[in-house]
Amino acid sequence: MSWNSRLNLKDLMSLSMLAICFKEPCGPEKLFIGEVPRPEPKDGEVLIKIHATALNRADLLQRKGLYPAPPGESEILGLEAAGVIAGLGPQVRRNFRSGDKVMALLAGGGYAQYAVVPEELLMPVPSHVTLCEAAAIPEAWLTAYQLLHFIGRVKPGETVLIHAGASGVGTAAVQLARLSGAVPVVTAGSPEKLNMALQLGAVAGFNYKECDFSDKILQFTEGRGMDVILDCIGGAWWEKNVRSLAMDGRWVLYGTMGGTAVEGDLLSKLMFKRGHILSSLLRLRSLQYKAELVRSFSEQALPHFQSQGLSLRPVIDTIFSMDDISEAHRHMEANKNIGKIVIKISET
Repeated sequence: MSWNSRLNLKDLMSLSMLAICFKEPCGPEKLFIGEVPRPEPKDGEVLIKIHATALNRADLLQRKGLYPAPPGESEILGLEAAGVIAGLGPQVRRNFRSGDKVMALLAGGGYAQYAVVPEELLMPVPSHVTLCEAAAIPEAWLTAYQLLHFIGRVKPGETVLIHAGASGVGTAAVQLARLSGAVPVVTAGSPEKLNMALQLGAVAGFNYKECDFSDKILQFTEGRGMDVILDCIGGAWWEKNVRSLAMDGRWVLYGTMGGTAVEGDLLSKLMFKRGHILSSLLRLRSLQYKAELVRSFSEQALPHFQSQGLSLRPVIDTIFSMDDISEAHRHMEANKNIGKIVIKISET
């Protein structure tokens, strides 16, 4: 079939596609490739033929039944994708054309051959970025950008502590903090992960398995603490985080890998620092919020991916095929990855 800029929607409705599926909350071994209906672009939506998607912690939680898709969104896993435009729904206003290389923030549906996305959540793939690299950008980089600028309000010269500094969000946050003139410091669980963060621009890194990172932070800052903390751990590290926080600092929580329970005198310790607790989940935000985030990121950060010898670059750990999706999930669950885990969907 030859796709044109306005494809026949009746034809679309009769077509199917392959997607990675699961029938009930399960382990990674229960993921399988199945045939499902191909989505139909509605008003203001664009159909993407997906070349690659990338894993996120939210995918693991959704697979386990702990993080369902928002109402009305695809229940297929996958919060980001890169590929080419295969068709346009009615009333698309931006100047997209069939075959354009794009990457997209999704609320679901990335683990499939096709996905639909509101045009506001599309970004062009920079010229020196491959489609597999592009698949590693939307969710991680928009999350990091949101945490730093929309939530944490980081300023030039401020210090930023980034936990899981070699993760997808962590490697993005280090580079974006550096780009904004802030001073990134990381924690990670191995010398290899710390070394990657330092190569990307972190000024210091501490192995949380070998030391109390709050001691190291206070030594590094000569007792002052960090202006902003990006925290995906949560309950298990609350006391070390508060101890690491500067006066009037902002503690930005975006994950609870270390649990949600807090035991101890959190409130008085936080009040003593005049600290702020802020939190955010990107997936459940409104289309208007996400569109503004994509617009701001596209203006302020995306141009820095354009040149050869990139000043910003996605970090890819491993590229798996659709057939190896179970192994990809196990790889993330084992915390083995440095940067993003990418799933190649097609040979677009």
